[in-house]
Amino acid sequence: MNITDVRVRKVTKDGKMKAVVSVTFDNEFVVHDIKVIEREDGLFIAMPSRKTSDGEFRDIAHPINAETREKLQTAVLEQYYKAISSEEANDVEESN
Repeated sequence: MNITDVRVRKVTKDGKMKAVVSVTFDNEFVVHDIKVIEREDGLFIAMPSRKTSDGEFRDIAHPINAETREKLQTAVLEQYYKAISSEEANDVEESN
């Protein structure tokens, strides 16, 4: 299964969540609400989840193995950094 599209929606408010992402696989299947989260040692992705009746959060969709998680995280963070760079470039152009 190949990642064919990654769409980043940057979160504008302050906090640890930096973006919400949708990832399309093979132009046939999409997973929404993957979150880009900041922690002290860098960014990571959190899969979409829901709160259970006992107050815990459970992933709705997630990679089965570490290799797939790393592939997904790399693709998402690459697009996130591109979005940030593009936004910063637009800010510079607008200030000139």
